[in-house]
Amino acid sequence: MVHRYFTNDHRRLEFLLHRAFNSGDKIDQAAYDEFRSGLLKHIALEEKILIPALGETESGKPYPPAAQLRLEHGAIASLLVLPPSIPVRNALFGILQHHNKREESEHGLYIDCDCLLSKSVEAMMERVKMAADVPLRPYNDSPLAHDAARRSFSRAGYDFDALSETSF
Repeated sequence: MVHRYFTNDHRRLEFLLHRAFNSGDKIDQAAYDEFRSGLLKHIALEEKILIPALGETESGKPYPPAAQLRLEHGAIASLLVLPPSIPVRNALFGILQHHNKREESEHGLYIDCDCLLSKSVEAMMERVKMAADVPLRPYNDSPLAHDAARRSFSRAGYDFDALSETSF
C-alpha cells in the first residue's frame, strides 16, 4: 500500500520535472510549480509520517536509514529554493535517481513501512491522503542560497557541481 502509493508519486513527479524542461531553453513554469509543490509535500509526508512511524516500531530506536534519507531530503529541498535552471534540473535528476531507488528498493523505506507497520498502515495512509499541500515560497537566487545547496549536497554525500553539469 505504502510502496505503491509513494512509488506512483515518484513517477508522477518525474513526469512533471521532465515536462517542465521539455521545451528546450523555456521552462514550463506551471509544470515546475506543480513538481516543486508535489515534491515538497512528498518529502513532508515521509519526514512527518513514514519515518517517525518506523522509529516507533523499534522501541523508540531511530529507523536506521533515516539519517541518510533526511540528509538527502535536505539536499533536494535546498534545490527547490533556487529558481529553475538546467543545472538545478540536472542536480535534481541526479540525486532523485539515487534517492528514489533507496526508498523503493526491496529493503527501502516503502516496503519497510508495508511490512513493519502492517497493522497500522491503513490508518497511516489515511493521514497521508488527508495531508495539506505545502505552500510555495518565492525563489532565492542569492549566492548564499546556492552555497547552502552545495553544502546540503556535500553533507548528503553528493557533488552538486558534478551532478549539475551532467545531463540526464
